Amino acid sequence: MSDPVAEEVHAGGAAQTAKDLFAGAAGGVAQVLLGQPFDIVKVRLQTSSTYPSALNAATSILRNEGASAFYKGTLTPLLGIGACVSIQFGAFHAARRYLEDSNVSRSRPAQLSYSQYFGAGAFAGVANSVLSGPIEHIRIRLQAQPHGAGRLYSGPWDCVRKLVSQGGVLGGLYRGEAVTVAREAAAYGTWFMAFEWLMNSDARRNGIERKEIATWKVAFYGGLAGEALWLASYPFDVVKSKMQTDGFGSGMRYKNMRDCFAQTWRAEGSRGFWKGLAPTLLRAMPVSAGTFAVVELTMRAIN
Repeated sequence: MSDPVAEEVHAGGAAQTAKDLFAGAAGGVAQVLLGQPFDIVKVRLQTSSTYPSALNAATSILRNEGASAFYKGTLTPLLGIGACVSIQFGAFHAARRYLEDSNVSRSRPAQLSYSQYFGAGAFAGVANSVLSGPIEHIRIRLQAQPHGAGRLYSGPWDCVRKLVSQGGVLGGLYRGEAVTVAREAAAYGTWFMAFEWLMNSDARRNGIERKEIATWKVAFYGGLAGEALWLASYPFDVVKSKMQTDGFGSGMRYKNMRDCFAQTWRAEGSRGFWKGLAPTLLRAMPVSAGTFAVVELTMRAIN
């Protein structure tokens, strides 16, 4: 089925790319505000054996650190995740338009196959990793640090300064970047592919154009895509969190990504790669739903 919105987007060129970036930034702000409390619980579970469950972690944080602790380290992602999601959607749609043109030049239907949707999403994830790697590293350090007198960093800029002084830009600020790239490719390839499949299936099933799909359905499909994202990439995320809370110098536990995978397997078995999954999946539904709903509504408004 032809989609006038998709055709209009495809024809927009640089102006449309700017709109994609703007809509993505709006979705990114929604993503952070909805997801940050879930994310801090996930990081605590991934990097500590203190908490037996997500509920225990959440109640412990609330009791010992107060409600504001659930938004610890929010400034960095609020500024950075908006930029990251902007890049995700801008890169995805740029890759999608390139693949559509390539299909046409080979006398194929312009509509992408779902493997191509996955490829466009993976490209968006890799492009995003340049920013998401250090941004998430800073956020994880701030979320995982002790409360009160034991704090290691006074804020995001202090964290950046100390990371660079301890390990340099690549070994400090960009620690865990290889596993971040792998996670982002798997995650966003799956995310965009799942969302496109759900939206296209709905439009085809009901004989309507994509722009006619109800907003609540857009949100629901976005939420389901978020669940698929994490199921496809969670073991990479666990390893990334372990590496990005590791020490430096003599305090370093993991030599590299491969060593972190190996040590996690030896110590915890397969379960070790899924710690913290429950709060992550709880977070994924509203966060991803909100992101896609805001992006879709923004695109409809500005196109």
